[in-house]
Amino acid sequence: MEIKDVVFSYDQKTEHLKKVSSVIQHGKVTTIIGPNGCGKSTLLGVMSKNYEPKSGEVLLDGKAISSYKPKELAKKLAVVHQHNDAPADITVEKLVSYGRMPHKGMLSQNKEEDEQAIEWALTCTNLLAKRNRPIDQLSGGERQRVWIAMSLAQRTPILFLDEPTTYLDIYYQIELLELIRDLNVRHGLTIVMVLHDINQAIRYSDQIMVMKEGEIIVRGTPEEVINQETMKAIYGVNVVVRQEQGLGLYIVPVGI
Repeated sequence: MEIKDVVFSYDQKTEHLKKVSSVIQHGKVTTIIGPNGCGKSTLLGVMSKNYEPKSGEVLLDGKAISSYKPKELAKKLAVVHQHNDAPADITVEKLVSYGRMPHKGMLSQNKEEDEQAIEWALTCTNLLAKRNRPIDQLSGGERQRVWIAMSLAQRTPILFLDEPTTYLDIYYQIELLELIRDLNVRHGLTIVMVLHDINQAIRYSDQIMVMKEGEIIVRGTPEEVINQETMKAIYGVNVVVRQEQGLGLYIVPVGI
């Protein structure tokens, strides 16, 4: 996927994305970080065709996403949004099955393929034992895994996640991020996610894009991107950057 000079505005006055350009590397985990309101989720929305840019374009497999039909795009790209709603009594398996909608036509249906995709999605997310549970009987972390399972049932090569760890305690945050990394490593998914926690972004990403005020300021590997100067320039925070055997790279905020 390639982002080319994307400009976006919600109100036609303020540019919320300012000529953003970047490349999403195939088979890698790319994480977008930056202060609140810098355009992270907005960029993800443009990349998934939820928002139409004022100018510029996003290319997927060399083709502008604006030219993809909805079902065509949904076979290539799945999105897990920050806020998701479903009837409280819907079962896990039923909700996951909705991920097969892009593959259903008026005349042609492949029930066996659908069942295999749903089974695979439930297996990947460790939800087989809870397939018949209503989602209102699940923990927050389990519910988030159901939404990821629904996106996996689409069987797309690309997965977008907008702040997937929001509202989760630290155990479920780590559990979810380990799942995301596993989907990348074992199943080859190209993943783009928005995170707030810088240390989590460092640990679970191959590439990091740092945004501020609607622009990508820097991008690269965690080692290339995360340093005292960048953290001060982007967040206004003084940090100590450390790298230790067994722990890897991490930061410690020490003041403003």
